[in-house]
Amino acid sequence: MNVLFIRNDAPYGSEKTYNALRLAMALQKDHPGTSVRVFLMADAVTAAISAQVTPQGYYNIERMVKSVIAKGGAVKLCGTCCEARGVKSLPLVEGAEVSTMSQLAQWTVESDRILVF
Repeated sequence: MNVLFIRNDAPYGSEKTYNALRLAMALQKDHPGTSVRVFLMADAVTAAISAQVTPQGYYNIERMVKSVIAKGGAVKLCGTCCEARGVKSLPLVEGAEVSTMSQLAQWTVESDRILVF
């Protein structure tokens, strides 16, 4: 099964990105044959910026993104959204890639499930 997660909101300030990534990680753990793809749009592109520092005991989105990638998941960022936020020039989590709406369209038609958080 192919599962696509689409994220639009900033990674911190609400728990939407946290919960989306928790579910992505659970799918990878409990259903190893599942293909997990995450497409970050709008303010969510900042979830893939490297070197995030969070308070002790607070979840760290960067670590969660790294975990999804390490387990074979794909994480791509909307290029237009990155340009608008100045993210294209910032270091990203290793394995995360700036991408296009064409890629999102391709992932959409290939997906069995699409989850928008």
